[in-house]
Amino acid sequence: MSKEEASEVLVIGGREVRITHPDKPYFSKQTKLSKLDIVRYYLSVAPGALAGIVDRPVVLKRFVNGAEGEAFYQKRAPTERPAWLRTVTLSFPSGRTAEEVVVDDAAGLAWIVNLGCIELHPHPVRSGNLEHPDELRVDLDPGPGVSWADVRSVALEVGALLDELGLRGWPKTSGSRGMHVNVRIQPRWTFSEVRRAAIALSRAVEPRAPALASSKWWKEERHGVFLDYNQNAKDRTTCSAYSVRPLPDARVATPLDWREVPDCEPADFTVLSLPKRFAELGDPHASINDAPGSLEKLLDLAARDDAAGLGDAPWPPHFRKMEGEGPRVAPSRAKSTAKTTRTKMPLIVVANSADKEAALAGLEKWKSKHTSAAGFLAIDDVLVDSMRGRSSTWTRIRVNLRHVPEALRPPQETPDPDDDAAREWHMKRGLKEAK
Repeated sequence: MSKEEASEVLVIGGREVRITHPDKPYFSKQTKLSKLDIVRYYLSVAPGALAGIVDRPVVLKRFVNGAEGEAFYQKRAPTERPAWLRTVTLSFPSGRTAEEVVVDDAAGLAWIVNLGCIELHPHPVRSGNLEHPDELRVDLDPGPGVSWADVRSVALEVGALLDELGLRGWPKTSGSRGMHVNVRIQPRWTFSEVRRAAIALSRAVEPRAPALASSKWWKEERHGVFLDYNQNAKDRTTCSAYSVRPLPDARVATPLDWREVPDCEPADFTVLSLPKRFAELGDPHASINDAPGSLEKLLDLAARDDAAGLGDAPWPPHFRKMEGEGPRVAPSRAKSTAKTTRTKMPLIVVANSADKEAALAGLEKWKSKHTSAAGFLAIDDVLVDSMRGRSSTWTRIRVNLRHVPEALRPPQETPDPDDDAAREWHMKRGLKEAK
């Protein structure tokens, strides 16, 4: 069958967009959806989905084998693309540059979805001002076993604090286990300043809900819901409004009115339910661009933190060491000094896999093998890390044995499974350089 025969052409806003393999299954388990079904979903909510990505460079997170297959990140725009599709060139902390796609309309939206982009990952900048974000992003990331009710409670604290600071927060479900609160800001501050404001916000929320909220970067120090300030670092993206997530029920990252937050349930928002909701209620974030706010009060909080001895917080691992940043090493691996004594956390790795379900199955095998030790574990002793490399993602699962008596602590064994994408990349790079 030729490419033309295995495709369907849609005319969107006067532009032709070819959908290749329209019947290809993108969800085949709990919900049955084809690639064309996903394209049609996005077109049904296009005004809302475009509000989160229009005029912004977009990282293409491609699920070429559907939501149940492995995804990869593509920063650079495909060489074969419509003449009407814009691009801009971004520079990154590594010194590299990339020409990235900019979506301006529903035709562009359908075109990237045809590439397998069931999630939308825009940068927090506009194409005309690439060094000054117009959005601060609050990513609420619950630890293992943390309830959805706790996530909602922390989101409400975030909204209340923002209101006190004269800022408007716009909440949405992440489409997975967490929530996002986006804040439109005036594009006056650099990425570093926006991230510093996000750190101050995270630290200010923590004492308002000390049992639920955490601003600690290292997972072994966290509890409850982590306010991930590093999503504001340059080169980081999060899934935007109306993004479809690769879960069996095809959940959607859904914008909410604050009045909906106390009772909302993420499972209520799916590809099947969102078109009707959108048609009846419209987009709760339709006026998000009307009144961008100022970061001055948050940066005042950051200055007070500095004066109190709270400097910069750890950056993501692929960033260069920053001025004022403390040691970039997990507390469990930090060496003791004469001035500071740390208790090393007894952490072991039990699974590494590109398939999250396989990694979780590996955790269960470890628990079955070490039943005595597993019985002492608290909910937050299991650390599920979503690791992101240059073009791939994988899941690492670690176990903190701090609550397990020393005599019962299992030693570090070869993780099962043990396919670490980063290790493979470094090995290939080493072989290449050796040549």
